[in-house]
Amino acid sequence: MKLRNRNIEKLHSDEFDVLIIGGGINGAATAAALSGKGARVALIDRGDFAGSTSMHSSNLVWGGIKYMESKDFALVRKLCKSRNHLIKSYPSTVQEIRFLTNITRGFRHSPRYLWIGTWLYWLMGNGFTRRPRLLSPKDIKQEEPIIDVDDSAGGFEYSDAYLHDNDARFVFNFVRHALNHGAIAANYVESLGAEREGNVWVTKARNVMDGQTFDIRAKVLINAAGPWVDQHNTLTGQKTTHQHLYSKGIHLIVPQLTDSQRVLAFFADDGRLFFVIPMGNRTCIGTTDTHMEHPEVDVTGDDIDFVLENINKRLTLDKPLGQADIISTRCGVRPLAIKADQGNDRDFLQLSRKHVIDTNQDSAHISIFGGKLTDCLNVGDEIAEAVAKLGVELPDQGFRWYGEPPNAVKQQFMDHAKRMNLDAMTAATSSEPLSSRLWRRYAEQAMPMLEKIRQDPAEADILIEGTEYIRCELEHARDHEMITQLEDFLRRRAKVSLVVHHEQLRHSKGLKEACRVLFGEQAEERFEAYFAQNRDTAQPYTPKQEVPS
Repeated sequence: MKLRNRNIEKLHSDEFDVLIIGGGINGAATAAALSGKGARVALIDRGDFAGSTSMHSSNLVWGGIKYMESKDFALVRKLCKSRNHLIKSYPSTVQEIRFLTNITRGFRHSPRYLWIGTWLYWLMGNGFTRRPRLLSPKDIKQEEPIIDVDDSAGGFEYSDAYLHDNDARFVFNFVRHALNHGAIAANYVESLGAEREGNVWVTKARNVMDGQTFDIRAKVLINAAGPWVDQHNTLTGQKTTHQHLYSKGIHLIVPQLTDSQRVLAFFADDGRLFFVIPMGNRTCIGTTDTHMEHPEVDVTGDDIDFVLENINKRLTLDKPLGQADIISTRCGVRPLAIKADQGNDRDFLQLSRKHVIDTNQDSAHISIFGGKLTDCLNVGDEIAEAVAKLGVELPDQGFRWYGEPPNAVKQQFMDHAKRMNLDAMTAATSSEPLSSRLWRRYAEQAMPMLEKIRQDPAEADILIEGTEYIRCELEHARDHEMITQLEDFLRRRAKVSLVVHHEQLRHSKGLKEACRVLFGEQAEERFEAYFAQNRDTAQPYTPKQEVPS
């Protein structure tokens, strides 16, 4: 909390080149790019960083293979290049993964036709990933016995990428990079609207935690509020050429269905791609695509029915998945950018997730519409160009503002970890060695953790039952990651609440100890507040119709 409090003081005492409203992937990447290139940057979010759409993704970094069908080849080419760039820039986090797709008889395209499409997809990605394979029903059953191939016409396998860790963690690391380069960022700070006074935007902000209001002054205002871009533009009186439509998507987290490290892909009953995605010792299944009139969404019984019905039709499990198998849910909206003069009657299932940057040159205001994780580096660079055109000096234009540290830094970390025999301290329940996990999550910032563990091996003890988080990680989160509410840690800096049952967490002695590390004297208050505000998203409900066995 000390870091956040210091930053809030600076928000109303300093003047900035740029104020960014919204700390999702667009806002976080923008903050990292601009601060890395030398701008004086402020970033605020009315909730936590990555607290909305950016924490409800499929954890996939993909080139948009579904846009091949609509022949949007320029977008596919751009996204494939972006995916490749992320794999090269974040090799510990963004990793290639195989997608095995089963096609049922009577589908609108044959497996061979789609397989040829995957070769075009592969070529559009410069052959960066492993080559596609054509599969017979027998091949599919041999490689993934849980897939029901009774009605299969065959399938294929191709490559894209996924986030080894949590999507929200990936977003926060951009915020962390921005902070490292001098940005002033604070979560739980709400914009109440802004006005242009001379050559400066004056934004009325409110500290959500205590209700105090103050002004933030900046030359350029960037609206990166995700699904709420349109609403904030109304507050600031901005007219834009684009607006958003909203599509709700949910995922269910269930016990691990297959131990193969690949994504299983199907076409759901509504014709959309439907995935079974590895998540450590859990599996993430979904998604839905429901047109919404507003960005505030929640999981419904119909949503859960849809996912369970679709997955049970396509897998031959010993027992069909039911409500009792759900560990947690993810639910968010995709903000889809459309021309403002096109109205809301578009076929949103055909809309892409491409981003649009809408600049008002006269008022030095920028709005970011749409976007997705795969495209985040492009967003950062494009916004930097737009800000420079608005007259903000960027003294380090060529600075590489993203990516893991150089291999020499990683090797230094790994050598230090090896000398102290760190990996021998890895808990038997962990999915990977401590050295690999700490580097992926924290990179060079994990070096002080090694020293803490060397001085006191108890710092490597797992603190919360059923997770992989060790004591010194909690101390790091307290001091460097602006943990304001317990959910910030459980859901976004970590993915604990996604993979551990709600009731297990409620009765966890380790979680109470973690609260003491994170919040000190306020530990009990924050613990109780979390469980008062967060219901068990996997709690029983009464479905309209039972899933057939």
